[in-house]
Amino acid sequence: MPAAPTHYLGGVRLGVLDIGSNTVHLLVVDAHRGGHPNPMSSTKSVLRLAERIDGDGRLADDAAKDLVEAVDEFTRIAHTSGCEQVMAFATSAVRDATNSDEVLAAVLAKTGVEIGVLSGRDEARLTSLAVRRWFGWSAGRILALDIGGGSLEMSNGVDEEPDVALSVPLGAGRLTRDWLPGDPPDRRRINVLRDWLDAELKPVAAELTAAGIPDLAVGSSKTFRSLARLTGAAPSSAGQRVQRRLTASGLRQLIAFISRMTRADRADLEGVSADRAGQLVAGALVAEAAMRALDLDTLDICPWALREGVILRRLDSDAFDDELPSLETTSAGND
Repeated sequence: MPAAPTHYLGGVRLGVLDIGSNTVHLLVVDAHRGGHPNPMSSTKSVLRLAERIDGDGRLADDAAKDLVEAVDEFTRIAHTSGCEQVMAFATSAVRDATNSDEVLAAVLAKTGVEIGVLSGRDEARLTSLAVRRWFGWSAGRILALDIGGGSLEMSNGVDEEPDVALSVPLGAGRLTRDWLPGDPPDRRRINVLRDWLDAELKPVAAELTAAGIPDLAVGSSKTFRSLARLTGAAPSSAGQRVQRRLTASGLRQLIAFISRMTRADRADLEGVSADRAGQLVAGALVAEAAMRALDLDTLDICPWALREGVILRRLDSDAFDDELPSLETTSAGND
């Protein structure tokens, strides 16, 4: 591994290797303290790790092999791209696997990459940091939601460190696997899942809102971006700075539409990637239930999420080589 970058005015090129429930994603960014991360390239491989957990909770051997090969390939890409450091982290699929230690050891032995496994709470905290930096201090108290493949992260706070950070195992991939295996999904199972989600989220919502009523409610992650796009928000080609929102009424209408479609038909919808089409209905149901439990009519969509939070925390953790200049004060003498 290359040496850790030093501080310099031009910044540093970093590789962020995100091992999620659906994909392994390498993001190469140029970044410096005090500036926004500037994406240079993005490469991903669809592994669907969350769907390759056996009945004993183990990540299947072929899935582990695919993960080792993906990490090896992407690390080479990062180094070829000039990254001075690669930060590799895994979320719920690896975290929840009963053989996670064995899998991580195999990755380290083959690639030399040590993967950090984030707790669900740390996922929520880092996503909250990214959301706060995007919207700024003027947004006041922010409630942030992030739907992943294996879990739902939620936070509430007025600072970069949220007052409450929670993670619950209500990810879109997990619920698709456990509740909605049909194609299209069974209507009765959708209704039962709705009721179950309401019951699961009621105490979570109470804990989250006990910290304070939010001034702004935000949805981050690909799931929320796709749902917003399907309900009329601007496409990605319009740029990150275009305001995008998801409304509860629009979401209800969307669910009635997409729940009758097959996976292949959903993959043809604008803003929906083929690798996420299968879990779109479950993701929409989680979003709907969360908004209902938290009494939210609208979510603002944030283009930054966990990966950006990891980058920002990495930049913040660097110690300055030079001391900050002291501020000299002078007082006017009395004439």
